[in-house]
Amino acid sequence: MGIDVDAFLRRLAQELRPRAEASADLLLRRLRVDMPELWAHEEFAALALEETAAHITTFMDLLEQRIDATEVEAPPEALELARLAARRGVPISQLLRSYRLAHMILIQLIQGEAARLTDDWQLMNAAAMRLVEAAFAYIDRGSEQVVAAYQEERDRRLQRRLLLANEASRRIGTALDTARTAEELAVFGTEDFADLVTVDLLDSLLHDGDTHPPAPPARTPVLRRIAQRSALDDDADLPVAVGRTHTFPAESEPARALASGQPRLHGTTAPTSEHHSALLLPLRARGNTLGLAQFLRRRTAAPFDDDDLVLAQEIAALAAVSIDNARRYSQERSTALTLQRSLLPQRAVEQSAVDTASRYLPSGSRAGVGGDWYDVIPLSGARVALVVGDVVGRGLHAAATMGRLRTAVRAFADIDLMPDELLTHLDDVVIRLQREEARDYGELSATCLYAVYDPVSRLCTLASAGHVAPAVATPSLSAGVGATWSVDFPEMPIGPPLGLGGLPFETTQFELAEGSLLTLYTDGLIQSRGRDVDSARAALCDALADGPDTPEEVCDRLLAAVLPSNRSDDVALLVARTRALDPGHVTSLDLPSDPAAVAGARAHTCETLAAWGLEELSFATELIVSELVTNAIRYGKGPIQLRLILQSTLTCEVFDTNSTSPHLRHARTFDEGGRGLLLVAQLAERWGTRHSREGKVIWAEQALPAEADGMLR
Repeated sequence: MGIDVDAFLRRLAQELRPRAEASADLLLRRLRVDMPELWAHEEFAALALEETAAHITTFMDLLEQRIDATEVEAPPEALELARLAARRGVPISQLLRSYRLAHMILIQLIQGEAARLTDDWQLMNAAAMRLVEAAFAYIDRGSEQVVAAYQEERDRRLQRRLLLANEASRRIGTALDTARTAEELAVFGTEDFADLVTVDLLDSLLHDGDTHPPAPPARTPVLRRIAQRSALDDDADLPVAVGRTHTFPAESEPARALASGQPRLHGTTAPTSEHHSALLLPLRARGNTLGLAQFLRRRTAAPFDDDDLVLAQEIAALAAVSIDNARRYSQERSTALTLQRSLLPQRAVEQSAVDTASRYLPSGSRAGVGGDWYDVIPLSGARVALVVGDVVGRGLHAAATMGRLRTAVRAFADIDLMPDELLTHLDDVVIRLQREEARDYGELSATCLYAVYDPVSRLCTLASAGHVAPAVATPSLSAGVGATWSVDFPEMPIGPPLGLGGLPFETTQFELAEGSLLTLYTDGLIQSRGRDVDSARAALCDALADGPDTPEEVCDRLLAAVLPSNRSDDVALLVARTRALDPGHVTSLDLPSDPAAVAGARAHTCETLAAWGLEELSFATELIVSELVTNAIRYGKGPIQLRLILQSTLTCEVFDTNSTSPHLRHARTFDEGGRGLLLVAQLAERWGTRHSREGKVIWAEQALPAEADGMLR
């Protein structure tokens, strides 16, 4: 019987072999009814006929040649179909079910053919048993190979997905710049993935100064095309140009994707469309929709599948976070820069001790705006304070801290503290800020250079709290054509940065020739990666030695010659050209500690004002001098000196060696004293006290008459 069965199966195979393709077509038509979901993929349906015919032929070989089913290799078409199923996201369970159904249908077809060839029911039963046994063995063997091919393709695609996602994380978001990040997404997407990538962002979130999160997109939101890239370099013909605004129709797929916030895999069957497959990816970060990225493939390319959608989602999510980071950074940087600039001097202060020019350049790096500042503060006695400082840190907090320290410096300057004393008080301010903000000790820190220039004595007195020394350019010959300039950095002790506490600051003093350039700057001007400080200081010296230009021109020349190309820090620059007060506008008189000297002081004042053409100020000035000298004689300590200074104001100064400061008080009806300073305060525009190592000076300023002020200018 075994020989008869083998012969019968061989004959059966020979009869069916010529009709393998027709049998495959019949089998597929029946399978299409049972599993219609497989035919949603056009490529799958096209390959299925070849694959099924190959299976039938292979199975006929097994029956005809008595091949061991465990040694049969699945047809190449079957392996290719398995790989295609993996690429298209068809579950392996569906593929295996289709194999079982197909082989059951094939057995039914073979049994129908067997009934046509014989009416021997015993032969037919024996043949059916052998046929079922062979079929299941073939299914098991073929399924193993198909699953292996499917898994191999899935692993390959997963590995590719991981590699692409990793590469995307490396190449997208390299800078905190919205447009650059969008362009990186478009460029990356058109490299072996899509034929065209467009990136649109909500126009509302691109407005400068908008610090609020983007609102949920409207049904037809206004978008701005930020980037687009075609793999064939033909994006010039695209309907929306980069930088232009546009909207999607309300019922279009892109508008629906934006409204829902859900990614979409969209295919089009329109014959006029160049692209037949699209991935619509809302760009979402931190719960907000920022825009829409579209990945499109042409008709000549394979359509996107679910795996492509997952990969594109990962890439788009990465880009969205980077775009949102760039947006937030730009907004914070803009706010910090606005705050920083608002806290810096808005206009040149009126003073005649120096001609000044200044520059502030915020950092261009992702570190953000820093806390660099400068200031020019008029002081009593025609003097001026020049300040440069740098708060450690970046962003809004650094800018706000800078504003607080600048205000503190101005307050301390207003009471005419010596530079070292001023820095000591400023150090206390920083320590107090550390405690108030519950920061670790030393975390909040700053550097500061405070210099005072006196145009009468041409002395510059300065102290540093961890700040770089200024550069001083001095004319060696006449300041005219052909003058030569020497540049040096004065030897001065550099104290600790502000915020450490407990360590002293020291004052340095030196004389400056008239017309000298005093250049104060923060370390961002001379420090950078790849360049040593010595070479930067040499370049600074060369730029200062070039000639006696105006401070504005010197600032421009310094920035052009010294500013690092790869600057990562803010730069504050202050250039001051010194003036010397006309000796004829200063007069002084030494006085004995005797009440009788008051009359001589009044007479000297009257004569001086007459020489200066300020007779109309004589009455008030004599009263001021009388009260100040009397106060010094009564409460001070000799020697005593009266000094009158004519500059933008008329200043009366009385010096004595007693460090006790007077204070203004309201005298009672029967008090004999206490009215002198009240009288001075009423006659003068400003008055005050400043201390030095030798004693104190009480001073009072009066405004000049319009005619005299015009002649001085």
